[in-house]
Amino acid sequence: MSRRSRSQSDTYLRSDSSGDDGSAEGASSPIVELLIVFVVVFAAQQVAAIIGIGLMAGLFVLAPPLTTNPWTIVTSVYAHGGIGHLVSNSLALIVFGWPVARATTRLRFHTFFLVTGVIAGISQIVLSGVFEGMPLVGGWVEQAPVLGASGAVFALLGYLIASNRLSTGVASFVDVPQWLAALVFVGLAVAVTLATAAPGVALLAHFTGLLVGLVAGRARVLHVGGSGGRGSRL
Repeated sequence: MSRRSRSQSDTYLRSDSSGDDGSAEGASSPIVELLIVFVVVFAAQQVAAIIGIGLMAGLFVLAPPLTTNPWTIVTSVYAHGGIGHLVSNSLALIVFGWPVARATTRLRFHTFFLVTGVIAGISQIVLSGVFEGMPLVGGWVEQAPVLGASGAVFALLGYLIASNRLSTGVASFVDVPQWLAALVFVGLAVAVTLATAAPGVALLAHFTGLLVGLVAGRARVLHVGGSGGRGSRL
């Protein structure tokens, strides 16, 4: 009887650990799902481009004014401008997204990726329109159509930086004023953005994505509570 009860108890524990909380079974699941979405969307882009380049742009490229093709606010996050763009973002997603995916649920991860990607894309369009032609910064910024997952990927990087055990451990021992933390985040976002600067790169999207990720990581918005929860693995 005791052996049977123990066996049943073990079964229940295993079932509870996989749970119905949306956690990924195997931390790679949401990463793999996103990679599949990237490939499917990229294939759809090629088909749309064969039919007409205007159709491809109208379906997948975020361009001003934002109200013209509002669905591109979402579709542009998963679209890419070429094989190289697709491969580089996919590799970055694996590197930066894997540990974040291990620390949260599948639903939260996908929601975070989409929301930060949307915010980054919109900021690129809106802020580039504001800064274009301005003294000093105008030469760095041009309002142009944008597509790609790099804004969301940078948000994952920011989240990883701000929410890992070292960062949270230091924050728990050192009383850092909010203004100083904000200044550090902005400075770090500027430094990383400039380090990735290149012709045709959406710098404002990178900056916004990283900054949003840093703030979200500091707040641990993806943390899953409870002792031994997945959120403790970052």
